[in-house]
Amino acid sequence: MLYRFKSKSGADVVMLAESADAVLRLMGRSPAPQGILEAADLPVLIQALEAGVAADEAQFEQAVDAAKVAGEPAPRRQGVSLRQRAWPLLELMRRSQGESHDVVWGV
Repeated sequence: MLYRFKSKSGADVVMLAESADAVLRLMGRSPAPQGILEAADLPVLIQALEAGVAADEAQFEQAVDAAKVAGEPAPRRQGVSLRQRAWPLLELMRRSQGESHDVVWGV
């Protein structure tokens, strides 16, 4: 399944279900075929998503530090990071917040 996030403030953002589900959960939302991120809620949702991305980055850095301490090679990220996956949606949300537009999907 694909999610297509839409807003009057910018181009659509398309994400695979696994990535979109993870991003929605970070914002405290349940994954669903349809939904809305209301303009009034966007500041809190943006902050929650940024905090989730920061926590993911910190966890990876801890794993790198632990490997260095143990004298092992530093781990490498597998595939695309959460920061990279979340960035297009975050940008759409920021623009939508500035223009007071909702972000919707599945409609």
